[in-house]
Amino acid sequence: MLGLHRLGFLAALLLAFLLVPAAPACPFCQDQGVTLTGDVAQADLVIYVTIKKATHDPAGNEADGVTEVAIDAVIKDHPVRGDKKVLEIPRYIPDVTNGQHKYLLYCSLFKGKLDPFKGVAVRADSDLAKYLKGSLELKDASVEKRLRFAFDFLDNPEFEISQDAYKEFANADYKDYATMAKALPAARIAGWLKDPKTSALRYGLYGSMLGHCGKQEHAALMRSLVEDPDKRAVSGVDGILAGYMMLDPKAGWKYVRDVLADRKEDFMYRYMALRSARFIYEFRPDVVAHDDLVGGVSQMIGHRDIADLAIEDLRKWQRWELTDKVLGLSKRGTFGIFRQPAFEAGVVRRAVLRYALCAKGNEQAAAYVEEQRKKNPDAVKSAEELLRLEQAPSK
Repeated sequence: MLGLHRLGFLAALLLAFLLVPAAPACPFCQDQGVTLTGDVAQADLVIYVTIKKATHDPAGNEADGVTEVAIDAVIKDHPVRGDKKVLEIPRYIPDVTNGQHKYLLYCSLFKGKLDPFKGVAVRADSDLAKYLKGSLELKDASVEKRLRFAFDFLDNPEFEISQDAYKEFANADYKDYATMAKALPAARIAGWLKDPKTSALRYGLYGSMLGHCGKQEHAALMRSLVEDPDKRAVSGVDGILAGYMMLDPKAGWKYVRDVLADRKEDFMYRYMALRSARFIYEFRPDVVAHDDLVGGVSQMIGHRDIADLAIEDLRKWQRWELTDKVLGLSKRGTFGIFRQPAFEAGVVRRAVLRYALCAKGNEQAAAYVEEQRKKNPDAVKSAEELLRLEQAPSK
């Protein structure tokens, strides 16, 4: 049986697969979602306001209350506003902080009246209006220019701004920031990675960024981070490992390869190492040669708790020269009358079957598939259907 740690991870991975649409995105970012500028596109009027007076409906119905707001900045205008600097919003919006915050209101037009469907409270000295206006001015610019603008707000003290800037990167494809990242200020990014207040969710993005613009001295920082028990336990460590390999290919790859080989290493850490190797294989073969990466990943074929993930990568990379080793998991071997331990897990058997089904023209794989058609035709049919879904063009 797989350990509870792995089972919990697989459940989370499956949920993410089902809920997140298949679209290009930052490989080391954890928090995708609609950005503030995305919300602006859905609104009719977006205004940055100070609440002057809020009158509650005596009957307690918020929809019938009235709030008077003074407009500090118009983010997105609508003719219904005219040239008014003060508006009455037909809803009770209390100023719960007594003037210490301003509010970003997203309004739609309903039956000729403004209806705020989202409100964001921000500090009175917030840069939110400046950030949103700048983002909207660049909405038709290149992705690189928009991301470079967002970069300068990643460490903004206002959470809404910082988080939104991060989402801009999370929603972007790696190729969109790969070139731009080379010119980023390495010292600033290194400072974020050293700062104990930096969210662990940011490590992956910052580590990969520093891998592009950093110097040899930053490789030592990367190594210190992955050797820190607290840092290596977070999901973003894959980006740090990738950045380490980009800054010092020889030492970085040796470190990752050793992690891949160590079946006693924590499952999650080996998985992060696998993700970093996967990234280098797919995006940066100039850092570590494909054959070297395949040699490192293939070490995991015999790991009971992670063999299926390694086999899946080898299948997608079409590395059929490892067919004998992959199919070898199903053979009786050095464990007496029992099969190889890794093969006892159902997820591994299914991964081996998918690998064999994709290895077209390989006689050994074809023989294995035919054997499985006789023994378990339903499993083969199910695997073939999943492969068809995987290969179907996205709409």
